Amino acid sequence: MLLNIVVALAKLVTGLITGAVAMIADGFHSSMDASSNVMGLVGMRLAAQPPDAEHPYGHRRFETLATLGIGGLLLVAAWEILQTMLDRILNGGSPDVSAISFGIMLGTMLINLIVTAYERRQGRALQSELLLADASHTASDFFVSLSVLVSLALTALGFAWIDIVIALLIVLVIGRVGLKIIGQTSNVLADHQVLDPQAVKALLVEVPGLEETVRVRSRGPADAVYVDVDARIPPAVTTDHAYAIAEAIRERVHESYPEVEEVQVHFQPQRPSVTDYTLEARAAADSLGLSVHEVIPVPVGDGIGLEMHVEVQPGLTLGEAHRQVSDLERRLIATLPKVRQVLTHIEPANERGAPLTQTQAALELRDLALTVANELYPDARWSSATIRLAFGGYALTMRCQLPASTSVEEAHAIAEHVETAIRNQLPQFQRVTIHTEPLNAVHA
Repeated sequence: MLLNIVVALAKLVTGLITGAVAMIADGFHSSMDASSNVMGLVGMRLAAQPPDAEHPYGHRRFETLATLGIGGLLLVAAWEILQTMLDRILNGGSPDVSAISFGIMLGTMLINLIVTAYERRQGRALQSELLLADASHTASDFFVSLSVLVSLALTALGFAWIDIVIALLIVLVIGRVGLKIIGQTSNVLADHQVLDPQAVKALLVEVPGLEETVRVRSRGPADAVYVDVDARIPPAVTTDHAYAIAEAIRERVHESYPEVEEVQVHFQPQRPSVTDYTLEARAAADSLGLSVHEVIPVPVGDGIGLEMHVEVQPGLTLGEAHRQVSDLERRLIATLPKVRQVLTHIEPANERGAPLTQTQAALELRDLALTVANELYPDARWSSATIRLAFGGYALTMRCQLPASTSVEEAHAIAEHVETAIRNQLPQFQRVTIHTEPLNAVHA
């Protein structure tokens, strides 16, 4: 700022004394440098304040506003020079060129080079749009001063009209730089897209559990970018799993784009293209206080028929049990478009028709099944595992206790995942049934 003040005063005083319009124009240009420095100091002071209740995203855009002000000052300078040019054209006159004029211009050009190089280097290191804008402003000073130097030389040779021509060129240079700065800062204030959405989408393709990146939006200045990611995940994903997916997205974006300040992830669940009839039947049964297992979809005419075993509370009459199961059948047909009929086998809960098996081999197999469940979902509470003989192998039953806030869909997805994993890893099990319930549930 101090150097710019010295340069501006030297050019203005010399230009006014000698009458060189181009030199006066250049002095106005340099005075804008000093003014923009003051504006930059104020803007950065405001921008450095931490977020508060009224500005939860911080005060970073005060620097952008200061940068916009610099562009406005450049346009004001261009207008002042145009007025001086018109006065010279209307009233006539020619500049008085001396060795002092050349010395002043050469000295100020050297200062401009030093200031521009330093400010641009610091602007890139700090990723400051204000410093880079001010460096461009100061850099234009050097080329403007060079043209003024040429103007003085030609004026000394008798070409007085060249002074007006050079002044006009200076106006064009100043106006171009000012409009460029205003355009860049306006993009920031208007939330112009900063990052390439396709590049960010490609970056997130390998994130585990993420089915699709629907939309990527970004905004803000170059050194404080805010990103919004809209993504799709399976509908039965648990809250913990969804949080882990979001954290993986944030980490990948921050690693590739250090300038990103914050990443907001919004999930859009979607239904799978292939209906999981077991999961749908479990969810419907649970809402009615029933349990189902061995759900088998079979082709029926132009749709699907579902065959399943339905567990009801022991002690019910056949009429009451039939009423509950009929409600389940109607619900499945109403909610699943392709289902035309539901065939059910009613059985009392917790009674499989075969005694518990307590052999060493069976107990070891039961413990292995519990290990599989605990490895997949260590935060769930797995208990009451019992094993019975079944046709061709064993039947396993166990309890899974989850937080009461867990959705029915999530709970059944966990049960289905564990049941499938146990049967895949331990083929001795012909049937695996998991009863999900809230933590600290009381059993009669």
